[in-house]
Amino acid sequence: MSRATSNFECQSCGYAAPRWLGRCPECNEWNSMVEGKIPGAASRSRRPLGPSPRAELLGEIPAESAPRILTANPEFDRALGGGLVSGSLVLLGGEPGVGKSTILLQIAHNLQQQGRKVLYVSGEESSLQIKMRADRLGHSDSRIYLLPESNLERIQEVVDELEPTDLIVDSVQTTFSETLDSVPGSISQVRHVAGHFLNLAKSRGVPVFLVGHVTKDGSIAGPKALEHVVDAVLYFEGERHHNHRIVRAVKNRFGAANEIGVFEMTPRGLQPVRNPSDLFLRERQTASPGSAVVCALEGTRPMLVEVQALVGATQYGTARRTCSGLDYNRVSVLVAMLQKRLEIPIMGCDIYVSAAGGLEIDEPGADLAVFAAILSSFRNRAIDPYTVLLGELGLSGEVRPVPQAHPRLREAAAMGFKRCVLPAGNLPLVTPVDRLETTPIRNVQELSQLLFD
Repeated sequence: MSRATSNFECQSCGYAAPRWLGRCPECNEWNSMVEGKIPGAASRSRRPLGPSPRAELLGEIPAESAPRILTANPEFDRALGGGLVSGSLVLLGGEPGVGKSTILLQIAHNLQQQGRKVLYVSGEESSLQIKMRADRLGHSDSRIYLLPESNLERIQEVVDELEPTDLIVDSVQTTFSETLDSVPGSISQVRHVAGHFLNLAKSRGVPVFLVGHVTKDGSIAGPKALEHVVDAVLYFEGERHHNHRIVRAVKNRFGAANEIGVFEMTPRGLQPVRNPSDLFLRERQTASPGSAVVCALEGTRPMLVEVQALVGATQYGTARRTCSGLDYNRVSVLVAMLQKRLEIPIMGCDIYVSAAGGLEIDEPGADLAVFAAILSSFRNRAIDPYTVLLGELGLSGEVRPVPQAHPRLREAAAMGFKRCVLPAGNLPLVTPVDRLETTPIRNVQELSQLLFD
């Protein structure tokens, strides 16, 4: 076997190299490089490169805004940054049963009602199962093309024949190519399938949705390169015991990241929620100790969320700390700072903190509300139910400004709140908010006196 026609190929991912390598540089597997004749290796080396690319000045490139394709679902369009973009590759991941297939079937129905030709490829369900779901959603007469297939080459044949305007693949882990010997869902298969659909989307201008499985820690299964390949990564969030679901844009090349869309699970599928603040405050009990309201910012959307805390004497040798919807380490820091700055013996108490409604709050602007809720429960005194709190807390007890204060205050005023306690660094506002009193504070000592003394 001559060196000109021989090569070394990785058995795991198919990577080709001119010499033997102990570890494959593509999939990082040891002793996977096997010597053999690579089909087309010689022809690839002699293939002409074509004309050389020409560098362009950034200022001379014409600015053309990407046209948006509305899905008739305002919350889903918001998560995408204003709608679908032609030729975009979107990856949607989430826990099993959270509603990924349901919402994509609804989106497919909305697109075909606009006269678009939608192909729904499912490697996990039969056409009858998808039909039964469509009947439950009230889309029994929908003109969506269904293809129960997981073979990539056969899917490509149907795409060439049908020429759809939109393509949905459920899921990328079950789709496989016959050109690779690895099993479906392996690193090489997932990378190859994603690259194939990327070329399909860019060459034909067809928006492609890929459904991705997640691991037990919540991340999308497969190589991290899968998230780098696609144009947008959407995560479907939601707890089993709550009716609301959240679609969060972790990555978006055509819009803002961390934008969210809020949905409510109903017998007719996932319905968009126009007022998330009303959803999360719907069952709030006013004048209850340990309750505080914060206006959290998710992407560009302000949402009012109730933070609840329960403080009680411990019955064990070590005090317990439980957090739901909030960062455990951050709450522990706030508790330690509360005892140090206000000289309150709270470290020996059991403390339970949660964000009502099952929403995950991870921004520092909620520190002031968490601090106030814990202090309110410890003193067994309620906070004014028409007060919303904003602010980030430092270890020395100072209250730091929060970004985007004006839209937060407008949302609080629209929901009927009368006062907002916020950092002094956020005042004065460029545009005052009507029907809302703003009370500035500089440290946690001022907060304690303001709320309880």
